[in-house]
Amino acid sequence: MELKRVVVTGLGALTPIGNSVPEYWEGLINGVSGAAPITHFDASKFKTQFACEVKGFDPHKYMDRKEARKVDPFVQYAIASTDEAVKDANLDFEKLNRNRIGVIWGAGIGGLTTFTEEVANYVKGDGTPRFNPFFIPKMLIDIAPGHISMRYGLHGPNFSAVSACASATNAMIDAFTYIRLGRADVIITGGSEATVNEAGIGGFNAMHALSTRNDDPSTASRPFDKDRDGFVSGEGSGAIILESLEHALARGAKIYAEVVGGGMSADAHHITASHPEGLGAKLSMEMAVKDAELDFTDIDYINLHGTSTPVGDLSEPKAILGLFGEHAYKMNLSSTKSMTGHLLGAAGAVETIASILAVQNDIVPPTINHFTDDPEIDSKLNFTFNKAQKRVVNVALSNTFGFGGHNASIIVKKYKA
Repeated sequence: MELKRVVVTGLGALTPIGNSVPEYWEGLINGVSGAAPITHFDASKFKTQFACEVKGFDPHKYMDRKEARKVDPFVQYAIASTDEAVKDANLDFEKLNRNRIGVIWGAGIGGLTTFTEEVANYVKGDGTPRFNPFFIPKMLIDIAPGHISMRYGLHGPNFSAVSACASATNAMIDAFTYIRLGRADVIITGGSEATVNEAGIGGFNAMHALSTRNDDPSTASRPFDKDRDGFVSGEGSGAIILESLEHALARGAKIYAEVVGGGMSADAHHITASHPEGLGAKLSMEMAVKDAELDFTDIDYINLHGTSTPVGDLSEPKAILGLFGEHAYKMNLSSTKSMTGHLLGAAGAVETIASILAVQNDIVPPTINHFTDDPEIDSKLNFTFNKAQKRVVNVALSNTFGFGGHNASIIVKKYKA
């Protein structure tokens, strides 16, 4: 069976540094930090009082007030980014076979805002259960692709991938696989997350996972810096239109890049900590490169998982050195989480968009907020610290790793006819 080529024909982004793809990219290459004091709730009693929130978002641009009340913010974000991606791809569903167009979406936690509000309201009451009839549907992770399919009348494959912070990347790899095998022509994929709320911040604080640099939020996300003290919680969404090459060419679509490989693995080590030697991460990247039928020396740029946690940031460079050897020093590496914060289940989507745009524009976005080298991290690696760098990027790899030991890597490259 001959596998189909899969290309990217549309992008949509709603992020802490821009509410559209052009705004997001401009923020990335200019090294803008999205971290600021939390506005979604009163965080004055929390250990962490800042986050990378989406700013100036109005859900009523995409749905009426009645509909907006029926969906959690993570679904609102999903619909917003998908709307941009569909328009960007110039998809006219009236002229296409909707039975062969699907939605495969990622989220790590889903409707946490809804869950937090509903349970809090119950606890404040007299014990009489008065739950919103939309409580359960608003909370479910798989409801996001459900709403997207209903919005456009799409009858193809429809489900969610849930693998903590690797969720969106797993969703994209699934979408890539379905198209490559000929089971769909077009799939809307990506991920969304909205966990900047009391439960999200409080829960991660209890794990000592978040930065507590309340006196300087904008520099709190410091991947690979000696003084990093935890990740910065982020929120938002990224949507990517994947399409078989023949389908894209038949309708005259513009093509951003080609998706050529994906790899997945498990650390089988710890519920939250990555393997100290990066064995799972190494295997995931190795599988992706082999799936793409590339040489390790073909990779020009890696968008790193790099969350800014003391332990996690040590293992990924080890995995890269172990896999790529001397070529590791010739690649550009960067963690865009230094700007967006950690979007959890949506991270893979917005970071793959950054990788696609790096390939298209031959610019590597930076890892900002680097002040002090960590002696435990090889300083000869090019982490693209503090300033974007121009270079030819023919092939880019994006890593995401999640609680539970889930690892996922996806590879995009310049499209050639």
